[in-house]
Amino acid sequence: MLATHIEEFIDSLKIEDVEEEIKRVKKITKRLNKSYYEDCESETEHCEIVGSLGRKTAIKSFSDVDMLFILPSSKKKQYDDHDGNGQSKLLQDVKKEIKKRYSRTIVRGDGQVVVVSFESLKKIVEVCPVFEQSDGSFLYPDANEGGSWKKTNPIPEIDEAAAFNITTNNNFSYVCYLVRAWKNNIGFKFGGLLLDTLVYKFLNANSKYYSADFTDYLDLLKDLFKYLKDLNEDQAYWYALGSKQKVYNKKCKFVKKAKKAYNKIKDLDEDSTDLYETLVYLFGQTFPVPETVNKSVAYFESAYTRATNTEEFIENKFRVDIRYSLKVDCIIKQDGYRPTFLRDLLKGQIRIKRQRTLEFFIVENEFEQIIKERNQINSFSSDEKIKFDIYWKVLNRGDEAIRRNCIRGQIKKGIEKRTESADFNGDHFVECYIVYEDTVVARDRIHVPIQIENTLQSSF
Repeated sequence: MLATHIEEFIDSLKIEDVEEEIKRVKKITKRLNKSYYEDCESETEHCEIVGSLGRKTAIKSFSDVDMLFILPSSKKKQYDDHDGNGQSKLLQDVKKEIKKRYSRTIVRGDGQVVVVSFESLKKIVEVCPVFEQSDGSFLYPDANEGGSWKKTNPIPEIDEAAAFNITTNNNFSYVCYLVRAWKNNIGFKFGGLLLDTLVYKFLNANSKYYSADFTDYLDLLKDLFKYLKDLNEDQAYWYALGSKQKVYNKKCKFVKKAKKAYNKIKDLDEDSTDLYETLVYLFGQTFPVPETVNKSVAYFESAYTRATNTEEFIENKFRVDIRYSLKVDCIIKQDGYRPTFLRDLLKGQIRIKRQRTLEFFIVENEFEQIIKERNQINSFSSDEKIKFDIYWKVLNRGDEAIRRNCIRGQIKKGIEKRTESADFNGDHFVECYIVYEDTVVARDRIHVPIQIENTLQSSF
């Protein structure tokens, strides 16, 4: 039974159709070919789709399409000789050419790429203009810090991913899908090329899974999380599949997250009563659960009564493609007492006393930090400036919340802070989401344990 549900879940992650996205890529390519190559209006020449979409490891919640447009090599000298930031000038020139085709679409130069935002698709295409080198790699512009040329080599990565999928009977892509679903659900940054590289290394180190079928996937997941948790979280970089270029560990939290995942799954088998609860915890509420164990009913029950289940799920409102870090905390206040941070209490396993005021706030929003820098550097117009929305979810748990029919769990738009009160005993949680272009790009959750009466646990 588990194998059937794992297969069903993997099928649900597959990208069904990218026809509309590819259509936009072709139109951009045609416009740029017309601009940079004489008598060429091809929709495919001088273009490469790269990134996870190119490696066939993306899942259907993907939010952008990465494409390279290969410029004539003779053009590079023009930008090398430019008085000032030649890389920025190149991006602005490419932007102007794309605007000739998409005059009403937001198009902006953004550090290393030209971003084309398609409102109707709720997707973006990132166009990276490049110059091909003799070894098949590419130089691309980096307009930051005065401008420079950087090297990328995605074609061997795409080729190796395709070959390895044949070797592993598509298990390479399937495991990449699952890891993406895990990081999107738990809510932490895990760069796509690094993710694919580590799955590649895991399967090479565990070749017994080359021919795995879905009946093997519970054991595979245990071994995968063990492999990830045992990696050195301070390692600066790994060598990418295919290209062997350095792919950096940019403050990724995957090692600690994998430790937690491994501890939850390591002792489970198909007869474990909490098997599906754990898989839903790891991969999200879209993981299929048999009706015999399905707890997603329309109400919650306690020994006293039942309550309407009003919980909402972010996956039902937006795409989820976590790319940035987010951290929330809470200041606990009561008149006459010194304010205390919730995360400090959690470290000491101390519960919150009732009748406290809880002020939740964003400690770190990496996406906001990045877009502030980009907006300042690029002098975007008001239409071009990157904007995002903040959403909050407060879910009450426990007998008291059920008895008072106040589960909550609705997802509501808000600002950087949100004030609540400690009214209900129980283990509650608050979650925060950063939404950009109809996609959740960052999320964080914090446990809110409010004192349970007649408990011996410490409380504040």
